[in-house]
Amino acid sequence: MIQSHDDGLSKVYHIHRPALLRLLAARTGTQGDAEDLLQELWIKVQCNPPVVVEHARAYLFRMAHNLATDRLRTRQRRMTRERRWSDEATDFATSIDEQTDRAKSAEQILLDREEVAILASAIANLPEGSRRVFHMHKIEGSSHAEVASRLGITRSGVEKHIAAAMKNLKRALLD
Repeated sequence: MIQSHDDGLSKVYHIHRPALLRLLAARTGTQGDAEDLLQELWIKVQCNPPVVVEHARAYLFRMAHNLATDRLRTRQRRMTRERRWSDEATDFATSIDEQTDRAKSAEQILLDREEVAILASAIANLPEGSRRVFHMHKIEGSSHAEVASRLGITRSGVEKHIAAAMKNLKRALLD
């Protein structure tokens, strides 16, 4: 069965919407995330250029599966990052015998503040597109796919913006 994107894929989406929602709810664990991802799937169906899709149902379920996987990976990265931060902040990761004085010297505190100020200035001076992509990916923790979807650009575009931003930030720190 060959479907044209214009109306066929949309029709198949509407027919299988309840099943797609159940799949997403099962994969993400929450109804709210499932509904968000279903909306994202609908936007992708509507915004992508017209193509011919064989097995439209399988195509939609694969897209839904991929969106859920991206969301779960993002959540896992965020949880790992937060757990690492929490362990370091509370000295949970070290045993009592290994604990040392972690207080920074006044000089190190000033150097850290200067570095933060340099980075903040460099981020503020990034081109608008690179700054927005950098913030969504590095600060908010969104995946490349999520950033691309939200901004309506390709993953490659996201990667190019991130590379440009990182190059500018590295140059600012080296200067």
